[in-house]
Amino acid sequence: MESMMKSLRGDDVSVLDLDPKTAVGGGVGDVYGEDRATEEQQVTPWTVSVASGYSLLRDPHHNKGLAFSEKERDAHYLRGLLPPTCISQEIQVKKMLHNLRQYQVPLQRYMAMMDLQEMNERLFYKLLIDHVEELLPVVYTPTVGEACQKYGCIFRRPQGLYISLKEKGKILEVLKNWPERNIQVIVVTDGERILGLGDLGCQGMGIPVGKLSLYTALGGIRPSACLPVTIDVGTNNEQLLKDEFYIGLRQKRATGQEYAELLHEFMAAVKQNYGEKVLIQFEDFANHNAFELLAKYSTSHLVFNDDIQGTASVVLAGLVAALKLVGGTLAEHTFLFLGAGEAGTGIAELIALEMSKQTKAPVEETRKKIWLVDSKGLIVSSRKDTLQHFKKPWAHEHEPVDTLLGAVKTIKPTVLIGSSGVGRTFTKEVIEAMSSFTEKPVILALSNPTSQSECTAEEAYTWSKGRAIFASGSPFDPVLYNGKLFVPGQANNAYIFPGLGLGLVISGAIRVHDDMLLAASEALAQQVTQENFANGLIYPPFSIIRKISAQIAANVAAKAYELGLATRLPRPADLVKYAESCMYTPAYRSYR
Repeated sequence: MESMMKSLRGDDVSVLDLDPKTAVGGGVGDVYGEDRATEEQQVTPWTVSVASGYSLLRDPHHNKGLAFSEKERDAHYLRGLLPPTCISQEIQVKKMLHNLRQYQVPLQRYMAMMDLQEMNERLFYKLLIDHVEELLPVVYTPTVGEACQKYGCIFRRPQGLYISLKEKGKILEVLKNWPERNIQVIVVTDGERILGLGDLGCQGMGIPVGKLSLYTALGGIRPSACLPVTIDVGTNNEQLLKDEFYIGLRQKRATGQEYAELLHEFMAAVKQNYGEKVLIQFEDFANHNAFELLAKYSTSHLVFNDDIQGTASVVLAGLVAALKLVGGTLAEHTFLFLGAGEAGTGIAELIALEMSKQTKAPVEETRKKIWLVDSKGLIVSSRKDTLQHFKKPWAHEHEPVDTLLGAVKTIKPTVLIGSSGVGRTFTKEVIEAMSSFTEKPVILALSNPTSQSECTAEEAYTWSKGRAIFASGSPFDPVLYNGKLFVPGQANNAYIFPGLGLGLVISGAIRVHDDMLLAASEALAQQVTQENFANGLIYPPFSIIRKISAQIAANVAAKAYELGLATRLPRPADLVKYAESCMYTPAYRSYR
């Protein structure tokens, strides 16, 4: 025992001095008792504070793989642990991209990217930033939808925190288990309404993980400042409850007081542990909880619902840009929505706010230019008594209309927006009707993933005879129609939330205000160039997304200072340059 203690202290001990009973094959002492421990016995997971050697190669925050220099290999005990060649990060990116392109199945690419993130964080972000247009659909929509559906099967290592009903009363302790202390952005879901796929319970974790990788890659928030969280209160998905690989609680969803108490404990614990300025993004909560949570915590926390507010902001930006192609002002157009949930009502409200700002008319008046269709037909005043509270502002005076086609023919909208989560609902008849009374119909099929899109890009261009201004939530390939190539835009929230988050962080904002969302929309719309318009695009290319995010961040931060909601003083003179200087870059660091 004495010799074991000497070796633990690092004293100059030869393996020959060890008690033979504690030695294992090769004469190396089992100083931690691991080889002699049974499954019932507990062992201590010893570690060191400075990563070196074998542990350094398995630390994703610091690992550089073959990019470790000769000097670093000597200084950090890496000799022999790596092949002798030293290569640059650029060559590593080239190799990883080559390997990814060998996979035919998108889910395999997703898993390869997740493995890379767990192995070499900086290489993961370098690869994603340099090839964002190719890899965004891999780490986010549409592939992340399939990843969430199969999360139990593909689960390897936990990413983020899982807070279930078992942790009730202990959430603050659970937060302290997370190794990083300086958290700036949390994305949290309860998995009840993942994309257009419904209740995926605990397996919805793929969404917070994916969103936060975009906060870093597109918005420059440090990876160590990001925390993905899944609140597991059970699932009503019978298929998952019977699935032997399901990773969540096997029970029906908790509701009412039990649900509210768990969420309230979480919100209080986050503020206590990380402070007033941590951004909490609610993600993929069902309608009945999403609106309530946003209303409840927006006055006490820095909170943001991407489905309600982020979608609204990115769509408004696209509409403002589309005016350059179709002419007129927002107030001169008529809007019809299919879908009156979080996304639909959120977009509608932001459009009404922007119209109100431009025309100086009260928002109650500008709402009258916007009509919504839900599963029961057009939302009209005669239905008011049976409507959910968030639909009531959109119940206008009109005869009941049961179908979308009927609503299109009656309302004669110039802009048709789908946020229903139901695929192929913009039929040939609907798009032909839209095209019959407006020269350039604006058609936005926003539901994700691709399988849930209201129509495809090809259908929109073909059925409108090449006249539609089209954008979708998930990506579609360019379409050749009548000899002309149409490049469909993507109304992806990833244009907005990374820049919005960066703006909130750099200004030290303590609340999110609607005017900040309008500021983000205006900044995005300004990035669309004449060349983009010439191709029928109403969004800029993702290849310049970090530049776009810096502009959005500067606009949002300026609005935070203007509203008196910023705490980082003094205000930087040039907010765009300051935003760019604060952005994380994944280039390798040299180790001494």
